[in-house]
Amino acid sequence: MSAKKIFFTTGPSALFYTVEEHLRTALRKQIPSISHRSKAFSQIYQHTEEQLKQLAGLPQDYRLFFTSSATEVWERMLQSAVVSDTLHLVNGAFSKRFFQVAQKLQYQAISVEVPPGNVVSMEGLPTEVMPELIGVTHNETSTGAQQPVKDLEILRTKYPESLITVDAVSSFPVIDLPFYQIDALYFSVQKCFGLPAGLGGWLVNDRFIEKSKQLAPTGNTSYHGVDSFLEKHGKYQTPSTPNVLAIYLLSRVLEDMLEKGLERIRMESKYKSAILYHLLESKQTIAPFVKDTKWRSETVIVSETMDQTNNIIEKLNQKGLVVGSGYGGFKDQHIRIANFPTHSKEQVEMLVDLLDAMVD
Repeated sequence: MSAKKIFFTTGPSALFYTVEEHLRTALRKQIPSISHRSKAFSQIYQHTEEQLKQLAGLPQDYRLFFTSSATEVWERMLQSAVVSDTLHLVNGAFSKRFFQVAQKLQYQAISVEVPPGNVVSMEGLPTEVMPELIGVTHNETSTGAQQPVKDLEILRTKYPESLITVDAVSSFPVIDLPFYQIDALYFSVQKCFGLPAGLGGWLVNDRFIEKSKQLAPTGNTSYHGVDSFLEKHGKYQTPSTPNVLAIYLLSRVLEDMLEKGLERIRMESKYKSAILYHLLESKQTIAPFVKDTKWRSETVIVSETMDQTNNIIEKLNQKGLVVGSGYGGFKDQHIRIANFPTHSKEQVEMLVDLLDAMVD
């Protein structure tokens, strides 16, 4: 039997190192078969929300809703809390797709767009509008560009009446975000939480809920709008049948992260990203795609490869390490490396050593 590969892909990625054991426990307890209307499920749901709040230091008025994916949240947010106007900070494929979804749903969507590898400057934002909702991609998974955390506080000052929504799909909970400035945040479990794909998390606060209540009488909300999520949340249930197994596994991984400590997870993340970027900066034929160090993602490291993408991926794969290619138009020009909590310092050091030996 061949040795297990180590997945440094940006999602799905390597499973959190305790998931295999938790999966065995879940099967033994028949978790996949329990009803989403049962007391057992409600206890799992409530425990998951409480663990997440404790781990990340979330405000108590945040509610956790579950969706099939993080990208599903785009439509849910728009249909639940927007009458007409949205503003989108666009700097890559995923931030642009949210903007395009708003357009497709016929909202008055405005975008401020910068080239991939950059972030939107707070000085370049329109001052003559007060959008109902602002879409910010904190960590653009397609390019490895990360919007500075302080910009979220600037946005709140510039747009005090707007709902600020944050795509933290590939950075939460590793990066410490100013949650009191954020009205809705969404994430996917297959990235920093190290779980199989198929579950999205959507956090909303009281401001977001109040806006959705004002909008609900117009009939603009869908079945999976905030109103239906909120109604079921009161009993820690979901509007439709969720991925019960994934929610259970998330609750167990959150327990593990709490035991390890988020401060330690964050310290290790900084170390691992530092040695990866140091390697890229020391080479002539590969280099960090994001040039400004203030904008470099800590959790998704993207390298230009001078057309060596396929060669690098193949050589690493032969050693049992799997990294991702570039996204979209950058498929053959980049490699993308995940730096998630499940990736140990030793694994990242091994990856760095192998890359160091194979590229000039």
